[in-house]
Amino acid sequence: MSDVMNTHPSGNAFPDGLPIDCTKNGRDRILDFRAPSLFANREMSWMLFNQRVLEEAADPSLHPLLERTKFISIFCSNLDEFFMIRVAGLENQYEAGIQKRTVDGLSPEEQLELIRSKALGQLDQVHRCLYGDILPSLADAGVRFVSFADLGGAERDALNRHFRREIYPVLTPLAFDTGHPFPFMSNLSLNLAVELEDKSNGTLKFARVKVPDSLPRLLRLNAIDGIDETIGEVSLLWIEELIENNLEQLFPNMRIIRAHRFRIIRDADIEIEEDEAGDLLKTIEKGVRSRRYGNVVRLDINPQMPSFVRELLTKNLEIESRNVYEIEGSLGLSSLIELLRLGRPDLKDEPYIPVKPFGEKGKGDLFSAISKKDLLLHHPYDSFQPVVEFIEQAATDPTVLSIKQTLYRVGSNSPIVSALMKAAEHGKQVAVLVELKARFDEENNIVWARALEDVGAHVVYGLPGLKTHAKLTMIVRRESGGLKRYLHLGTGNYNPSTGKLYTDYSLFTDDRDLGEEAAELFNALTGYSRYTAYRHLLVSPINTRERLIGMIEREAALNDRGQAGHVIMKMNSLVDPATIRALYKASCAGVRIDLVVRGICCLKPGIPEVSDNIRVVSIIGRFLEHSRVYFFANGGSPELYLGSADIMPRNLDERVETLFPVFDRSLIERVREELRLQLGDNVKSWRIQPDGSCSRIENGSPEVNSQERLMKRAGNKEKPSGIMGN
Repeated sequence: MSDVMNTHPSGNAFPDGLPIDCTKNGRDRILDFRAPSLFANREMSWMLFNQRVLEEAADPSLHPLLERTKFISIFCSNLDEFFMIRVAGLENQYEAGIQKRTVDGLSPEEQLELIRSKALGQLDQVHRCLYGDILPSLADAGVRFVSFADLGGAERDALNRHFRREIYPVLTPLAFDTGHPFPFMSNLSLNLAVELEDKSNGTLKFARVKVPDSLPRLLRLNAIDGIDETIGEVSLLWIEELIENNLEQLFPNMRIIRAHRFRIIRDADIEIEEDEAGDLLKTIEKGVRSRRYGNVVRLDINPQMPSFVRELLTKNLEIESRNVYEIEGSLGLSSLIELLRLGRPDLKDEPYIPVKPFGEKGKGDLFSAISKKDLLLHHPYDSFQPVVEFIEQAATDPTVLSIKQTLYRVGSNSPIVSALMKAAEHGKQVAVLVELKARFDEENNIVWARALEDVGAHVVYGLPGLKTHAKLTMIVRRESGGLKRYLHLGTGNYNPSTGKLYTDYSLFTDDRDLGEEAAELFNALTGYSRYTAYRHLLVSPINTRERLIGMIEREAALNDRGQAGHVIMKMNSLVDPATIRALYKASCAGVRIDLVVRGICCLKPGIPEVSDNIRVVSIIGRFLEHSRVYFFANGGSPELYLGSADIMPRNLDERVETLFPVFDRSLIERVREELRLQLGDNVKSWRIQPDGSCSRIENGSPEVNSQERLMKRAGNKEKPSGIMGN
């Protein structure tokens, strides 16, 4: 810690006084809050988060078998995206010779080395977990992964007929020789590198066959004509194995020597020069197409691949040995998510049906309920359906004049977009900000943008240079007292599917001040307004960092005056150096700081004389912890903000985000109690250590599984005060 604690020889180290990010801590001792040792590396912190996801699969006591395979799928999908975005960015820096170090002091090359070492270890753990534990246990439960070679002749014949009828027409073998260029291979594609011999002249050939991603990866044998399965058992075969065993149908008069599986991951980040993009919609469409053609950042192969095939691939894909990952077993294990389609409820979590606090669909007037008091939902414990019905009711309500909404990720077959289209068809003014730059949702959002434009809705694509990540809807209604604004403000996307899987908050309010500020924000998003005087909303990139740091500093000042300071923050990621330094300073001032950070945490808690008063936990459970919550004790007059913004430079500087206050004291206490419950979780919670590592919090007595308890509370079994509907 020598870079943190320094003796201050007067007149030498800091002749002009202490830098703004330093403070005295005891006699002649200086704390430098810019020291690299005070920050965990962002990429390593993310990989530790993904390790926590993997541990949900590795521990047989935590989940039923098919849920454990789900966590392996999630881990692998997460890792793919990490390479497509973060590792690709580091590779680009390294190739460009950029040596800029991160706040924790690492260069791009050093980070790439650490990532490779960590990823190889994790992928080895995946193999041991899947093949040494989960698959044998599934076989004991009647769900078997089979090998083509181990099947009987009748079964193989039936599978071969199925191949010819259902798979063969989709395949396109591509040769590679002097007359055929090296075939293009799309992002995330699983392929077979096929060695062949021409029977007519004995010459050796090479070809590539792509495993089609338009077909299921896992073939259920009991769904194949001519195969009779034992009742109650399920046998599964990877589709690439069936293709391998039928390659002679693709290459008649050729001898198949060997086939080798490989998979590639490409740079999938889209860079857009918006000043040059006159038509953003077309630019995004072009970018989505180009995503398939980005530079290769990872090549997955089986260790058995011979060196000359590996060299052929690395040369033509233009990659180095550091980009090659040898992986035992099947590649692309994110496809294991298909197992959740099996009708084996005994191997899955018990279904959870979210509570519907507003009663049956179509009954009751949401606007009337909101007029009586602010309403707060906690998804997925509370149903997401009221959010959908809020838009649906507005679409047909003759007193509703306009609907304005931001859409970031809405998914396919969106009932929200359908309701907005219906509203436009009913002659209401509908203005929708569709964020075309929502990574990996661009194609969906392009479809919805065009559909809304076709029915006369006003569709805009946000502010140049900024993604719009805010989650808000404003409905203007004509009532007896005049025009009135109703708001929905949320921490999550307008997506009913993720509303069943992600923990998020929804606030419904008719508060006049919030309504006026929401109107100003929409005017800024759709027009040329430069409004910045937000008093209640925290809006990025205008005032979010400044206001949050101000409230942290206020807790320190109150603590100095004898009023115990307390900060509780819950978020997906904590990266922003300025906010981290503010939290360190508040900790030094004696403020108690509790953080619930699901993913990346660059702050290191528990460092003596720096972050002694900071505790960081991470919850990985049945639902994805997604809500952002910021609580400040404020000397007995607590303030609570919910919203869309994580504490990352991109959220504070490069996106339009909103954090909104909750004014109702009972709702503040409700959320505070739920935060306490999460901080007390000793089943699904991990503790972040002073060195940035993490360790599972050991089970205590009684056991506290915060997600299970919140499910019970939503069912009125342990309902605290302040829950909506009392």
